[in-house]
Amino acid sequence: MNSNLKKVAITRCRELRKNSTKAEKLFWERIRNRRFEGRKFDRQFPIFYNLNGKDNFFIADFYCHQEKLVIEIDGEIHKNIIEEDKFRTEILNILGYKVLRFKNEEVEQYIDEVLIKLKNYFAYLSNT
Repeated sequence: MNSNLKKVAITRCRELRKNSTKAEKLFWERIRNRRFEGRKFDRQFPIFYNLNGKDNFFIADFYCHQEKLVIEIDGEIHKNIIEEDKFRTEILNILGYKVLRFKNEEVEQYIDEVLIKLKNYFAYLSNT
């Protein structure tokens, strides 16, 4: 792993944490410190990968190590990068990560329903 790439990723993660969206802040308050289902989550977590001999990384909005689960909270920009998001999800799936996506509006207006979906997803994972 290129140490310069790791520094770039860590710097970018810190910037994103400082500039969290309203939806990300709301979601984080409900899941941080093992508050949700006793699971530990990280926010703005770098996931490194190598594609065609080139090291790169994605930054997951939220990541649960225990389930190898990436949670993305998608804002307006994601309407314009649908193909990019599909590619990212495919790479993450190939690497063994599961990906759940929620829209900003969904989190802001229906946080309890979002958390029920997440809880149901964890129940599904434990039964498979």
